[in-house]
Amino acid sequence: MYKPTGYTDISPYLIVDDAQATLNFIRDAFSGEQLRVHLRDNGEIMHAEARIGDSVVMIGQMPGGSNAHIHLYVSDVEAVFVRAINAGGTLVQKLEVKDDGDRRGGVRDKNGTVWWVSRQESEG
Repeated sequence: MYKPTGYTDISPYLIVDDAQATLNFIRDAFSGEQLRVHLRDNGEIMHAEARIGDSVVMIGQMPGGSNAHIHLYVSDVEAVFVRAINAGGTLVQKLEVKDDGDRRGGVRDKNGTVWWVSRQESEG
């Protein structure tokens, strides 16, 4: 087997200042499931993985990590958007129907990753 069972061929990889904060945000905002966590000798997270729906997000911890944007389709965009805000996210863009037919809004987590939460409302 060339990949872990249940993994897709491609996974976003976030490099962040605080990997545990990202794992917590994924759990609280998107009902994500923590998969694997590998620690450095000093106890800090070196690499972690979490599943959101049918996808795996990989997370590395490094000071000064780059900001990223993740687009996530969900069935109940309003509920997930509120959960993301309640999980400590800050509003980037309110939920609204865009020209492509998606109802989408953006929330930034503690590490600066912007999560675009979306539901297709009509074919754009």
